[in-house]
Amino acid sequence: MAVSTRQELIEYCLRALGEPVVEVNVDDSQLEDRIDEALDYWHQYHFDGAEKFYLKQKITASTLYITTPTTSDFAIGDVITGDTSGATAKVCKEYKRDVVDTEIVCKNVTGTFEPGETITSDAGATATLDDPVAVEIGTYDKRYIPLPDIVYGVTRVIPFNAASSSKNLFDLQYQLRLNDLYDLTSTSIIYYKTVMSHISLLNLELNGYPLYRFNRMQGNLYLDVNWDAALAMGDFIMIECYRALDPTTWYKVWNEPWLRRYVTALFKRQWAINGKKFQGLVLPGGVSIDFQGMYNEAVMEIKDLEDEMMNKSAPLEFLVG
Repeated sequence: MAVSTRQELIEYCLRALGEPVVEVNVDDSQLEDRIDEALDYWHQYHFDGAEKFYLKQKITASTLYITTPTTSDFAIGDVITGDTSGATAKVCKEYKRDVVDTEIVCKNVTGTFEPGETITSDAGATATLDDPVAVEIGTYDKRYIPLPDIVYGVTRVIPFNAASSSKNLFDLQYQLRLNDLYDLTSTSIIYYKTVMSHISLLNLELNGYPLYRFNRMQGNLYLDVNWDAALAMGDFIMIECYRALDPTTWYKVWNEPWLRRYVTALFKRQWAINGKKFQGLVLPGGVSIDFQGMYNEAVMEIKDLEDEMMNKSAPLEFLVG
């Protein structure tokens, strides 16, 4: 029988332990906890538990929310100060962002703006902040990018300040393609390969690659770059990462053979833990259950399955930790 849902996996594992012939004394909440435990282990160490994914993240500005539509009075470059909190921010612009009259896009937020307070710019414009939400801090001021919990590891941040980007007429690649590669059938590809390797070396030496730090427990991607020079509001960066495979979307996860056996072993261990307090108790008819033996058997099965996972599976391309 193919297993395609969480509930079907629970029923499959209980049948493997003897139900309905034998009553498995494990609470439903304990079963759910053991499945979560198994999925977490499977996601981290199984070669099919995570998938390579390219995540696009936007560098966002901070936003001040005001109660009256007077944002036109605040010009780009104005410094805003909270009359009560003393917090400051600089009005800026975020590329390709639709701004409504009750929002002020800003950066370099210092201090904490208070809901409902009056703010004043150095040019004399005033407004009242919204209550209860006065400000939303963007990734530019946070100096990190929050990533979803399903991201287990980051392998690369694709460069966003490359010298080889074709943004203007003076770009090296643009000039090369314009003047030298007008016809690839009459131009040696060796020359193109040599020049491109040289450009790549120049880019690496002059710009380097963005350095980053990521820990799954924090969930934040820290870019060790000069944010003022390397990033602009509204820019996007591309993150090459591994994310956990969602079984609610990819239902074949529930039918994975190793996962079925591992969940069954976890259920058996939980059943033995629940029953060990009755160890030696004789049931009607003179029957007794060796829960300690069942526990030892389950622990050995779990160990064997985890050894199989760590020593016989294909390795992932990133280190969890």
